[in-house]
Amino acid sequence: MTDNNKNNDKDLEVLRYLENQEKISQRELSANLGISLGKVNFILKALVEKGNVKARNFINNKNKRAYAYYLTPKGIEEKTRLTINFFKRKMQEYDDIKKELKQLEDEINKNKKENE
Repeated sequence: MTDNNKNNDKDLEVLRYLENQEKISQRELSANLGISLGKVNFILKALVEKGNVKARNFINNKNKRAYAYYLTPKGIEEKTRLTINFFKRKMQEYDDIKKELKQLEDEINKNKKENE
């Protein structure tokens, strides 16, 4: 998997999570997704800069580091694009593995016949 695919997968993971859980701190997001806090910060900053996510402080929240993250219409489009690309890539991986398994099965069957 290329670095670009890994980054896109992490972006997709964050976008999918934010679509369902908007009011969350970066620390909570990090813990829930199993991504380092620094990586979450980096991803969120990039998504905000791209216009895919808006971040706002919680109103009347004592923790001033807690934000509400909202997917913008552009963010929803990006999530859809990333989801389609992820699906296509996984389908290709599936087809490749299926082909490799068939080759291995044929090889095993050939070896069995030769050893009988």
